[in-house]
Amino acid sequence: MRTAIALVVIVLLWGAGLFVFANRVIDSTPAIEPEQPADAIVVLTGASDMRLREGMKLLDHRKGQRLFISGVNQKVKRSELQDVTEGSRRLYECCVDLGYEAENTVGNAREIADWARGHDFYTLIVVTSDYHMPRSLLELKADMPDATLIPYPVPSPDLDTRKWWKSPKGTRTLVIEYNKYLAILGRDMILSISRAFGDKGKGHDVKSGSEDSAAADAVSASAKTAAGYAS
Repeated sequence: MRTAIALVVIVLLWGAGLFVFANRVIDSTPAIEPEQPADAIVVLTGASDMRLREGMKLLDHRKGQRLFISGVNQKVKRSELQDVTEGSRRLYECCVDLGYEAENTVGNAREIADWARGHDFYTLIVVTSDYHMPRSLLELKADMPDATLIPYPVPSPDLDTRKWWKSPKGTRTLVIEYNKYLAILGRDMILSISRAFGDKGKGHDVKSGSEDSAAADAVSASAKTAAGYAS
């Protein structure tokens, strides 16, 4: 009986957290341009081209010295991407850098951190989709703990986050992203406890491999818990 009660409590907490997470995503847009310019603007690529256009718009409004686009498909030419950003060619050619190495959020964070440190940039406007922003900030902060990150979330055209529970796609997207977010929180908590007890280890290097590989077990356990206990 105690086990059953504990499992029910876990599921209720998980569900409450999901709605808090969803409300955070909903309230994050529309984003407001920062009054003061940052050192630079960084864009994490994804399914929506709106991220690129919004990043370019911020650059055009002089909200950063340079724009870095992380996770560009290696088959995409620089000239082709310029058309997608819908920005001026002059500004694009002088002030936009592309990163082709990242294949996931973990890779985005490392690629952005390397680029930013190389330019001595430590105040960054971060542009990505609204539902993807919480996890992106965690990953970037892990790689750049001393940086100031200013979120600029972009709505997802094919995802109505305000009515996410009414569509299978919206529910699936938010639940998966929430589980990944929890996994990263759990990973960072474990690392913090480890460091507190004097185990410096390799820190963020535990994420080598595919996205969230260090937290794969936690994601799997969380997903199994949600599926199994809810049924």
